[in-house]
This record gives sequence, C-alpha cells and structure tokens, in this order.
Amino acid sequence: MKIQSVEYFTIEMPLAKPYTIAYETIDKAVNIILKITTNTGLTGWGCAAPDWEVTKETPEIVLNNFRNVVESLLLGEDPFQIVRFLETLKEKLPGNSSTKAAVDMALLDLTARKAKLPLYKLLGGYRQYIPTSVTIGIESLRETLEQTDYYLKKGFNIIKIKGGLHLDEDVEKIIRMREKYGYDFKLRFDANQGYTVEQAIEFVKRTQNANIEIFEQPTKATNNNLLGKVTQNVDISVMADESIKTLKDAFKLGANELVDMINIKIMKVGGIMEAQHINSVACAAGNEVMVGCLDESALGISAGLHFALSRVNIEYADLDSYLELTEDPFKNLFKLKNGILYPNKSSGLGKIKL
Repeated sequence: MKIQSVEYFTIEMPLAKPYTIAYETIDKAVNIILKITTNTGLTGWGCAAPDWEVTKETPEIVLNNFRNVVESLLLGEDPFQIVRFLETLKEKLPGNSSTKAAVDMALLDLTARKAKLPLYKLLGGYRQYIPTSVTIGIESLRETLEQTDYYLKKGFNIIKIKGGLHLDEDVEKIIRMREKYGYDFKLRFDANQGYTVEQAIEFVKRTQNANIEIFEQPTKATNNNLLGKVTQNVDISVMADESIKTLKDAFKLGANELVDMINIKIMKVGGIMEAQHINSVACAAGNEVMVGCLDESALGISAGLHFALSRVNIEYADLDSYLELTEDPFKNLFKLKNGILYPNKSSGLGKIKL
C-alpha cells in the first residue's frame, strides 16, 4: 500500500459567540484539513489548528508546510511508517506543532481504518467515554452567571471559568456562582498566565470555600519557577498549560515538582504519538493529566477524545471548543450527552462525509 495523494484545504468556522481570555478575543476558528489517500482507496484525515500565541503558526505557514514539505515526504510512501515520518518532520519543521499534529492524526486515522477499529481501541482502549468541562470566557458577572445557568441546564457537570485580567472580578464571579448554583457541579479556573505569584495565592485564599477543582496556568509560561511557587503555597491542584509544549517541558515540570497536573493538547505538542510520550513522563512524575484543545473543529476534538480514552491516567478532559462553531463539517464524529463525550463505533476517528 502506498500514499497516492495528499490533499489539504482551509475551513473557517465563525463562533456563535466570541470569547475573551487574558491575552486575546477570538471570534472564529481557522483549521487546515489534511486528507491522505492510498492506492487502495483507504483514507486518513487530520486537522491543524494553528495559534500564533501557542504554536507560532498561521494558516499560511501550515499550508506552506503541507505544500513544501509534507507532500514530498508522504507521496509514494508506505503510510504505516508513522514514527519515521514524524521524526523527519521534527528535523525539517522544528516547532510547527499543529502541522505535525495533522500529519500524525491522519496517519493514525488511516491505520485504525485499515485495522477496522476506532482509534481509541487501537491506542489502548481503556475507557468508553469521558466527561468534559465547558468553558466560559472572560465575561461580565451577569453574563457569567447566565452562561453557568445555561450549561448546567444542558447537563454539563464541569464548568471552567477564564480569568486573569482582574483579580477582584474573578473572585466575585467564583463566589457568586457558588452562592447562586451551589456545589453540585465541579468548578475549574484558568488564569491564562494573567496573575503574579502573589495574586495567584491571594485568589486561592479568597476562593477557598468554593471548592475549585483545578487552578490552571496562573503565571507566565516564560518562568516556570513562578508556577512552582504557586504550587508550593496553595492547597488546590495547579495545572500547567502554556508551560508544557514538549517532552522536555514535561520532564522539567515533573522532576522539579513545579505542578500537580499538566494539560496535554494534541495541537500544542505535535500529535498523539508525542502526547503518549508526554503522558508517560507525567505518569512517572505523579502528575495528573487533562486532555485539552485549541480552537479546533470536531475533527481535532475527536483526536483528543480518542487519545484521552486510551490511557488509564487521563481522567480529565476539556474538549469543548467545537461547541460554538457554526459551520463545522465534522460534528458527527462523536456524541455529547449531559456533558459526557462518547466516540462513535466507526473505524478511525469516525465516519467522515465531505
């Protein structure tokens, strides 16, 4: 079997409601879709979700990578040499993690389709489903409470709040949410690097009765020692997100006991194969693991879901970015019910109709 064609195209998906985090406002998601076809007609699908702040890629950079490097690397080759392809891309395209994630995803999807198995079963098949959080961006107090009410009524049991711009407002939102809606749901908070160490510690002290489950990336990713100081001085789980992009990052964070948890995003680390290595290091370090996402279509989310379902120590998911996309052609790849994600029974990443 040989790879006969490598196709790619851009999809732009407006958000039904733009959202704000500590360093930007997002009103659309731009993904580049990769389709690999063999001479037997077998296909594999991948997705790149470039994000300049996280991956240092633009859509144009990803398209150029596919055109100038990926095509020539894959065409005419055996599609099951996945590690060789990915190691070559590490040399030819250092960084460029969402480009590599798309290639990794498409090749693994193709392999699972050949095996006639859903990808999560091929990867290990530990779970059948996983609950996901749903995220509320930086909004007014009123809007935050209204969105909380909406998502709780939709059946979600895990709410994640974005903050990091105004400490007092963040604290007020957390307290008011618990006062109004009680403690029958899990609450997570993501400061997106917006706090100093002192502010992060103060936030935890002032919200200590709110039962926050996870405190995500409170300080700048440019200095992980700051993250360590927060971890050492609070009694809730501190999670690294922007601070972990590579296997070395995972080792340093774990070996130096700088965090309690890490957030693995397929787009951020360069694919599922690399995510598996990072997850193993986290497991060895005693760090809990969440699988998260960037602004991805349901195709990208499906890859994150299948990875999350394949490993025993991945107990947390934040795979919700597709929910607000108004023109996502891949929403049939899995099922969401009462805040829980279930893969469908088709092989690979699911049945794709394009």
